[in-house]
Amino acid sequence: MKKVEAIVKPSKVKSIQTGLREADIPCFTVIPVKGTGLQKTYAERYRGTENNLILQTRVMTICIISDENLEKCVDVILDNSDGNVGDGKIFVYNVEDAIRISTQVRGGEAIR
Repeated sequence: MKKVEAIVKPSKVKSIQTGLREADIPCFTVIPVKGTGLQKTYAERYRGTENNLILQTRVMTICIISDENLEKCVDVILDNSDGNVGDGKIFVYNVEDAIRISTQVRGGEAIR
């Protein structure tokens, strides 16, 4: 099993969700986050005052998937990006075990 974390622009979440559903990967978690990457600060005007901001508003999506679905999941996220600086990052981790609380099923069956 793998854990795929993708930090993306908020405007891309809906298209990623649709793409994952079409790829038979319907389960994922979304968390609003703020952070900075390689891009520089940006200016935002609020009530007539210009503020230089460092932290960008992004969304982290998390999918726990089988090893077979890894490339499908990554491809969906990449296909729904613009290919520009600031689009985000994808991180892939190994997952040792998963347990469905309601039935206590473990392993790959817990994420199906």
